Amino acid sequence: MKIKLCNCGSGIAAEKCCLPFIVGELIPDSAEKLMRSRYVAYSQANIPYIVATMRDIALADYDDAEAFEWAKSVKWLKLEVVDSYSLSDTQSVVEFKAYFRANNKKQCLHEISEFHYKDGRWFYIGSIDKK
Repeated sequence: MKIKLCNCGSGIAAEKCCLPFIVGELIPDSAEKLMRSRYVAYSQANIPYIVATMRDIALADYDDAEAFEWAKSVKWLKLEVVDSYSLSDTQSVVEFKAYFRANNKKQCLHEISEFHYKDGRWFYIGSIDKK
């Protein structure tokens, strides 16, 4: 039996990496793990998980239907975590590059994202910077 590696690029089997977070069996214990699981959820167009892992300004202009259509319209290629660090016990930053193909053109979303720890879990708060 071939082990399916997680789409997040960790090199770990999916059922021991992001899948337990996405199905609600476990809670990511770091901002980077949450970000990786959000990438996998986007690759599955699992918008309920995406929304459940967002707070504050990230939700301000978020449109479920638009996110679903976009996630389904692209082919997700790979995730590269550029940097991940803590600002405090409750604030972390993850810089990443998400590669995808849209309209037969390879593209890259390069973002520096802010995450906050609230109520015993990490949440995506928003983009600090898009490169």
